[in-house]
Amino acid sequence: MNNIEFLSVASGSSGNAVYISDGHTSLLIDCGISGKCLAEGLLRADISPDSLDAVLITHEHIDHVAGVGVISRRYKLPVYATEKTFAACTKIGKPEKFIPIEKHTDFSIGSIGVRAFSVSHDAADPVGYSFFTGNKKFTVATDTGIITENIRKEVINSDTVLLESNHDVEMLKFGSYNYDLKRRVLSDEGHLSNDAAADFSAELLNTGTKKIILGHLSHENNTPDIAYKTSENKLISLGAVIGGDIILSVAKRSEVTLF
Repeated sequence: MNNIEFLSVASGSSGNAVYISDGHTSLLIDCGISGKCLAEGLLRADISPDSLDAVLITHEHIDHVAGVGVISRRYKLPVYATEKTFAACTKIGKPEKFIPIEKHTDFSIGSIGVRAFSVSHDAADPVGYSFFTGNKKFTVATDTGIITENIRKEVINSDTVLLESNHDVEMLKFGSYNYDLKRRVLSDEGHLSNDAAADFSAELLNTGTKKIILGHLSHENNTPDIAYKTSENKLISLGAVIGGDIILSVAKRSEVTLF
């Protein structure tokens, strides 16, 4: 299919929301922004929020679920999540409908195939998602401290990947975060660094991925230019032509980013 839309409405520690549609089914992955901000972002991309069919949750942290309850009730959207994640979402209120999912099990929402997979983050039961429409695979892999073998297996062979590139390690080490927060971010259950994202981008290049979008950048410990350059340099060192062999971009913090 050629009418697939895959975009980031917001990406970063202040709020996350990703949209995918094949023209028949329209899904939202997380909503860590207000219902008003979500609606405004979608409308700027000429998408009606009334066209949404469901919202899926990756994990319960507030920058991913702050607006989930509101949009579920406002637009009559079912909420998909694992049982443990939904139980941990104590501040979203009662959604229109909750539909439990199992990790590593294929299911469908309308015309889009979905598969949730485990990631390594300090949450109740965090997941990434792959979406299948036509012969294309789109994957959201953020909020993970490391790339595990399981993540690697689930993400490779994706046509497009939204990949976390959260922080520059040196900026984080010498930045304003306190010791405990720095240790959390750097841990295996924290957030993926620019260097780790670059290394995995190289693997994705070699398995046929055509688009990589770097997302969930830290406002304090990263910049879009640093994140982009880190992965760009790695890919170029392998002989890749950016814009030819692979398209590399960065999801904006509070603006719609089209992929």
